[in-house]
Amino acid sequence: MAAIDSLPPLRDVIATHELSAKKALGQNFLLDLNLTAKIARSAGTLTGSDILEVGPGPGGLTRGLLAEGARRVVAIEKDPRCLPALAEISAAYPGQLEVLNDDALEVDWAAHLTPPIKVVANLPYNVGTELLVRWLTPKSWPPQWSSLTLMFQKEVAERIVAKPGSKAYGRLAVLAQWRAAPRIVLTLPPEAFTPPPKIHSAVVHIDALAEPRFAADPKTLSHVVATAFNQRRKMLRAALKPLGKDIEDRIVAAGLKPTDRAEQVPVEGFCALAREVAAS
Repeated sequence: MAAIDSLPPLRDVIATHELSAKKALGQNFLLDLNLTAKIARSAGTLTGSDILEVGPGPGGLTRGLLAEGARRVVAIEKDPRCLPALAEISAAYPGQLEVLNDDALEVDWAAHLTPPIKVVANLPYNVGTELLVRWLTPKSWPPQWSSLTLMFQKEVAERIVAKPGSKAYGRLAVLAQWRAAPRIVLTLPPEAFTPPPKIHSAVVHIDALAEPRFAADPKTLSHVVATAFNQRRKMLRAALKPLGKDIEDRIVAAGLKPTDRAEQVPVEGFCALAREVAAS
């Protein structure tokens, strides 16, 4: 295995600092530095970009990002046990790594970064989906980030890229595909991690679009989609009853069938319905 930098192998780093992955923090460490460099490369050219990383752990992906030419990395790590290992990386890459010992759900990460910004992370399983939804639903669009390159459980990754009519199609797919272009770029087996999880993982790359694919008010769209998929087995006219007594008329006006189910409605259809609901 070729070295990507002058720092010790990750197994040695973990042994030196007595780091063990904590299930409560959703931690699974990637120890293959060639693999972390490959994930970094899947984010595209890093030169000239600031990178936000969430949950670096002992710093495998952090090292990959810096070795692949990231201008600067801001890493948010909640676990204080990992800070000494990350400090060693910071010393090896002077002025290029800032570590925030904080909760990614609470910290104002944008205040520490200069555009263009890419988000690249092996997300902790317990907060991954919530962070993705936040990044996909900012107050204004285009967002502060130009792309997201994120590792999830494979099942979650498939939900992000799912097409209408499939069992995986749902709220995540609509939110991701309305204003961005997601695709799975890498699949990883359990044995790539320490400790190995029970499931496969996948890396999803998401490019932000300059404009939404279809016109819709973000809050209305999010509400309509969440309501529809909350009872996904019901027909739209039943699932969407909380949106108003005239919802069946709105469904028809949007060019949809009241007897359709949420998983049959494409992103364009949800946007049309959101416009009708907003107009009412």
